[in-house]
Amino acid sequence: MKRSQSVFEKIFEWLLWKSRFIVILAVIFGILGAISLFALASYNIIMVSLDTLKFFSGKLISDNFSYILIGKTIGAVDLYLIAIVMIIFSFGVYELFISQIEDAEKSETGSKILSIHSLDELKDKLGKVVVMVLIVSFFKRVMHMEFHSPLSMLFLALSILALAISLYLMHKSRNQGKLL
Repeated sequence: MKRSQSVFEKIFEWLLWKSRFIVILAVIFGILGAISLFALASYNIIMVSLDTLKFFSGKLISDNFSYILIGKTIGAVDLYLIAIVMIIFSFGVYELFISQIEDAEKSETGSKILSIHSLDELKDKLGKVVVMVLIVSFFKRVMHMEFHSPLSMLFLALSILALAISLYLMHKSRNQGKLL
């Protein structure tokens, strides 16, 4: 038998349920952040392309141009990956708290990539992209390292091994449909 609610309780529960719409701020600003990161990364790639044209035309002289080019390109990839994290986060929060996205349900790719049905699923998808961001950031930092001892080389090798194991485990969990 269902008990009757007081007017105050009905109003409070209605307000409580409607308060979930506050997450729309996270969705809006998450998408704005992603757009900003995509724009900045694209600008960086355009600048790298212009520098490459200058280098081949002889207007830019640098002994380590390829080293600089790789560093800037990796930086742009890092920004793109962080933008993807923001998009996945925004879509996931929207679907969890507001409503399912009907256009994503109709789309063949969108429903698989951005469809989020639980907080654990959102954390899993974000975690995998964040690991990729960390790997790219690690690669970017390693490029600028100087190795002065065999111990530093050993630490680099162990770091690469740890990254390889994490990628293997991510791939294995995706193929088995299990969360780590």
